[in-house]
Amino acid sequence: MATLLLGKPVADALKARISEELEALKQEHIFPKLAIVRVGERPDDLSYERSAIKTAASLGIEVAMFAFPETVSHARLAQTIEHINADANIYGCLLFRPLPKTLDETSICNALSPQKDLDGIGLGSLASLFAGTHEGFPPCTAQACVELCKFYGISLQGKKIAVIGRSLVIGKPAAMLFLDENATVTICHSRSENLASITQDADVVICATGRAKAYDARYFRAGQTVIDVGINVDVEGNLCGDVDFDSVEPLVAAITPVPRGVGSVTTSLLLLHLVQAAKRQASN
Repeated sequence: MATLLLGKPVADALKARISEELEALKQEHIFPKLAIVRVGERPDDLSYERSAIKTAASLGIEVAMFAFPETVSHARLAQTIEHINADANIYGCLLFRPLPKTLDETSICNALSPQKDLDGIGLGSLASLFAGTHEGFPPCTAQACVELCKFYGISLQGKKIAVIGRSLVIGKPAAMLFLDENATVTICHSRSENLASITQDADVVICATGRAKAYDARYFRAGQTVIDVGINVDVEGNLCGDVDFDSVEPLVAAITPVPRGVGSVTTSLLLLHLVQAAKRQASN
């Protein structure tokens, strides 16, 4: 049986670190406030929102909610982002995506100040990640993949990492973060030939395509670590990942379950980014 890479112990360790950082900021009379901007009522957005608010409350962090219907105008949403940028009491922002097609998502994301862009959605934040300057913040879920490996003592230096997925939300940023750990990274996607042979050759496989149970035992081998980022609903209505857990778990060395895996780490990293943003802005 594989070792289950549970997210809760990792999230708890991050929250302990956040609490220490918050206490130090409190001594300087700095109280970080998080802004959350949501357009529409996508179930996954609402789930993440509840988790973020609950975790923030447990740490004594105030949250300012900006919720809009899908019919919100581009000008109104842009005005909200401008307000968040200008509000000295708000140190960071989570903007849910994707936005409705009636809005210019790229423009809205790039309007958010990189200093307050906690989830690495703007080109300024992504540029710092790809350039390795670490001036902005990486996408939280991509970073959660690395944090899970580090917490459980999974060696990354010199290891082969296969990332299935090439989005700017997870796939590409995760590849950059693993490169920073001196791993050898292959980015795979829907048009990759002989995908199973690529994933079987890797030491660590990151599955991030948003396809329910798309990757079964044929894609893996004994001794591997599998990080499943997918949050899907299967044909029976059950929450599941991109990996066919039942067939893969008996084969590999370690695997994240869905749920109870990456999600809680992502939320904790969002709030760690918030306190780091507060420290940076206070020193400017």
